[in-house]
Amino acid sequence: MSITTTPAALGGFDHLDERPQLLAGLNHVAVLTEDLDRFVAFYTEVFSLDVVFREDTPAFRHAIVRTGPTSWLHPVQVDGNSHGTAVGKMFDRGHLDHLALTASTPEAFELVQQRLGRRGVDVGGIDDLGPFRSLWFEDPDGMRVELVLIVDAELRGIHEPRPVTAGT
Repeated sequence: MSITTTPAALGGFDHLDERPQLLAGLNHVAVLTEDLDRFVAFYTEVFSLDVVFREDTPAFRHAIVRTGPTSWLHPVQVDGNSHGTAVGKMFDRGHLDHLALTASTPEAFELVQQRLGRRGVDVGGIDDLGPFRSLWFEDPDGMRVELVLIVDAELRGIHEPRPVTAGT
């Protein structure tokens, strides 16, 4: 992998360190769902998230489920909308292929994995990608979701997924 560091690629700055940090992170992801109540129950129960807003309008139902201090999921139920159920094949899912959530600690990563298992959700194995670990599952609408545990915030040494075995 190569990183382009020309002034043009850096927005006119000569070095990465000179560029101002303009974003604090991802704010929210709006997700269509077939069943708002089911979606909210799944994410609040598995991830211990809070619902900070919920509204039923004549056109749709929606909620805001806080995932962090400045980020949230925004599930929306529009009756009769064909996009409420996800398409299964990766990269055939449209503009939003999958949702990736970051576990706050290794213990939280393990707890979420256990909660998913108790709900009968198949999480398969855990992948080691160098600076982070990930596990994949499908939410009740069939959307692919990745749970990430960052082990090196600098993201050094990213490599292809390798199955995590006991003791690694």
